[in-house]
Formats: sequence, C-alpha cells, structure tokens
Amino acid sequence: MRLRLLTAICLSLQLSAALAQSDTETEPAPEQVLLVGQRPGPGLWKVSKDDHVLWIFGTYSPLPKKMEWRSQQVETILGQTQEYLSPPGAQAHVGFFGGLGMLPSLIGVKKNPDGATLKDVLPADVYARWQPLKAKYLPDNDDIERERPIFVADTLYDAGLRQAGLGKGHEVEEKIFNIAKKRKIKVTRTAIQLEMDSPAKMIKEFKKSQLADTACFDKTLMRLESDLDAMRLRANAWAKGDLEAIQKLSYADQEAECGDAMRNAEFVKNTPNFQNVKQRVRDSWLAAAEQALSTNNSSFATLRLSDILGPNSYLAALKAKGYQVDSPE
Repeated sequence: MRLRLLTAICLSLQLSAALAQSDTETEPAPEQVLLVGQRPGPGLWKVSKDDHVLWIFGTYSPLPKKMEWRSQQVETILGQTQEYLSPPGAQAHVGFFGGLGMLPSLIGVKKNPDGATLKDVLPADVYARWQPLKAKYLPDNDDIERERPIFVADTLYDAGLRQAGLGKGHEVEEKIFNIAKKRKIKVTRTAIQLEMDSPAKMIKEFKKSQLADTACFDKTLMRLESDLDAMRLRANAWAKGDLEAIQKLSYADQEAECGDAMRNAEFVKNTPNFQNVKQRVRDSWLAAAEQALSTNNSSFATLRLSDILGPNSYLAALKAKGYQVDSPE
C-alpha cells in the first residue's frame, strides 16, 4: 500500500494534460444526460511525408463511466500499421532494493509538514470554499484535513467525477494498446525514465519541503464548483467526435497548476535527473514520431487533445519540421 503513495508522487511529476483553452465566454446550456453505449470518439489526425503516414488518435478526460469506446476506423488503421507509439510521459524508476529501502520514509508522505492542517496552510477564503465541497464529496474522510493540498485536490476531484458519472477515461488508451498487442504490432514506449539515485532521501526531502500548491487546490475547487456541467458537455462532444464544441468550452486548468507545484518544488530542483522534464518528454515523443515516419509506411499513436490542438502542440512542431498535418474531416 505504501508503494502506491510513491506512485502518486511520481505521477504528479508526469506531464499534466489539459484541453486547449478558448477565449469564448458564452457556453451552451448544460446537457444533463451523459452519452452511454458504444461511441467512436473523434476521427484520426494524419501526419505524412512522401508515402509514410503517422495516424494519431486524440484522447480526452474525463469521459462517461458507462460509455464503451469503439472505433472501426481505428481498428482498420491498426490492422495496417507497423508500429504503435505509446503516449508521452515520464516515469520515475525505482529498483527493487531501492523500493524496499524507502518503505520507512513513505510513512506520512501525504501529510503536511510539522503536523499542519489544511486550515493552517490555506488562505481563509479558499478553506471556506473547501468545506462545502468536502461535505458533498468526502463527508466521512476527516483524516484528509492533515494532508497536503495537492493530494487533497486529487482525492476531491476523483470523488467529484464519480458523483457526476465521469471517469478518467484511461480505458480508451488501454483498449488501443491491447488491440496493438493482440495484433503483434511493434510497441515503442516514448515515456522518459527519471532515475532516482536515492529514492529514500528524495522522499525525506519531500516530506520536509513546502509546496506552492495553493493554486492547484484553488483551481480544483473552481472546476467542481462551476465546471461539472461543462465537463459533461465536453465528454459528450468527444464521444460524438465534435471537436469544435470541445474547444469552445474553457475551464480552469488545475492539472497544469498541480503539475507545476510538484515540478517546481525544492526537492525536485535538488535532483538533477528531474530537471526540464516537460521539454524532455516532448523531445522524446517527437523523436520517436520522426523515426516511425521514416521507417514505416504506416504508424499509429495516441495523444491527448491538448498535445494535438493549438499553436504549441506536438502536431504544430511536426508541421514546422515540414510534415503535412491533416485534421479529421
């Protein structure tokens, strides 16, 4: 169980993804019913040069928990492809003995330093907004008051999604990966590895360090206070492949704030292998994409929509390198 806490920290160091935001101020009336049954999601982006093609499927979170994803187009393309690129990310590597050695230091890793509570570390107005949301989503979890805001935010967000009938949507990526594995397609993992020279020491430093995670907590509250209806709209839009509707719905990007709080923490700055993670993740995926495009007639990848849409996206970077990029029709 304690090793799962380490996983939570490591996941926070991974690239957080969010949809491209829009300046649109007017939103359509909330659609209360979540789409269920079998849904295809959006079409495929096509990156090409000469006769070599990289097909990209855009994933999104959250999605309806009762929705089953299936795309005939994706399955057909996978049947013709030679290589599948896994999503970009970063993974902290801890060896077996390193993991055993750090077990004692993991006790209390989620707690605030010096026994502080949320009331002690949060501004009064933010703490006041937290209380009704706790009563609604986490009424029986009083121990959470002693946890760091970044961990409380994650627990609260998950509880809010569950009550709204939404989930993280990881099943879509898992299903695509399983199709590739079943068809014996070459799988290239693009995530970078973050070596931890002294995991136990790093955890001890983390437990003593302060985190600038108030903004992470605040924006998580904002999403649950005002964005659940829009979450349903975006989830339905993705399920129907309506990308225009997704891009029109702006929201408070708590994932970027929470990722920055962990990446900019003092204990991370003191670890050379954890520097420039965001750029290294991007460079690793782009290098794998270019290699696949030069080697295969047809390759396939999944990216979050935030990495596909917008002027600073991964696809914009490929286009700047001379590749043709075509959006779904």
